[in-house]
Amino acid sequence: MIAGIILAAGDSRRMGSPKALLDFRGETFAERLVRIFSKYCDPVVVVAGRHAEAIRARIAATVVVNPDPDRGQLSSLQTALERLPAELEAFLFTPVDCPTVEEATLAAILQEFRSAAAPFVIPRFGGKRGHPVCAAGGLAVEFLAMPPTAETRAVVNRHESAIRYLDLADAGVLADVDDPEAYRALTP
Repeated sequence: MIAGIILAAGDSRRMGSPKALLDFRGETFAERLVRIFSKYCDPVVVVAGRHAEAIRARIAATVVVNPDPDRGQLSSLQTALERLPAELEAFLFTPVDCPTVEEATLAAILQEFRSAAAPFVIPRFGGKRGHPVCAAGGLAVEFLAMPPTAETRAVVNRHESAIRYLDLADAGVLADVDDPEAYRALTP
């Protein structure tokens, strides 16, 4: 089983409205990510915060609520992992503000994961790490053992020497639509 996790619990303060519900080519960010993740992952879990009901009304995926998203992104990842079975082969995770990743990128990441036997497969574009990150299922225990306010990258960095980086021609792995200026650039 490979799970997909979309992290959408933030307040979107810089954006001024929930990023998960922003339009991108006729779909919300959350709808698009759920659609492409669903082709490769089962289940797909969206972690929401204060805007959970609005997000739930727009997507066909499991929505779980992070009761205290102010603790940070790791707390949202933990909220999803707590609800997934222990026998996961892997899980892919991404922030909802990375909506432009190409569907073929997910296929390439999972293919690399299955052939590389690495704890993490992380896409890169232009030498920079991006999303979604693929983690071996056994790493869920490490993420769950961290304090919720810790950084997700702490677990990733522990395995730095064994990470498999996948260089791709998909600039979408670096997309980070955090504020109105970045959103305007995305949707000219």
